[in-house]
Amino acid sequence: MGYYIDLKSISIDAYKEILKTTILIPSWKVLENDIDKNLNIIKKHDIKNLDELLIILKDKSKIQEFSKKSGLPDNYLAVLKRVVNGYRQKPNRIKDFTCVSEDIVLKLEKIGIKNTLKLYEEILTDGKRNELSRNAGIGDNEILKLTKLTDLSRIRWVNHTFAYVLLESGYDTAEKVANANYRELYETIKQLNNEKKIYNAHIGVNDMKMIIESAQSLDFEIEY
Repeated sequence: MGYYIDLKSISIDAYKEILKTTILIPSWKVLENDIDKNLNIIKKHDIKNLDELLIILKDKSKIQEFSKKSGLPDNYLAVLKRVVNGYRQKPNRIKDFTCVSEDIVLKLEKIGIKNTLKLYEEILTDGKRNELSRNAGIGDNEILKLTKLTDLSRIRWVNHTFAYVLLESGYDTAEKVANANYRELYETIKQLNNEKKIYNAHIGVNDMKMIIESAQSLDFEIEY
């Protein structure tokens, strides 16, 4: 358990099924071809889970080396690495949340917390949040808001802006997003943005489905 998904817990066989049901963006479509065949080849090289896969595909030279050994195209392996690596997306910076005051950002930075990954371990329980509140001089309501923004930031593709959108829409935890109906989530977000004009980008129904699927793969260990 932790901020990220434990990639050791996702076997190559399990990932086959994930790929078969995942909506892939155009640049990832190469992964839809021969899923069983290609991932069975990977298994034959004693790679048991996604963590071991990322180690094997660590950099360009490793990808080329494994391509020669396995017969899988290096462009396929590069995309596979990119997609799997997305489970460990870059954490959001606290200072990028427009709903968090500069004063709170500075108080957190003073105790060494600059992003949601650093903040995560400090907000897991009421006890930890109370301690953080005392140490940083931040009120309970603001600590709870930071907790929810951190939780939402764990979801793949959720940047600082969209974490705020989810918070404002009432889908304010990763677990609530995981249990959402993607069409209802889409309509709620669309209506909220029409009213508040929070973002300009187009976010469609399929985007909501992908976000929910990502949330469903997380552990929900924050105590609210």
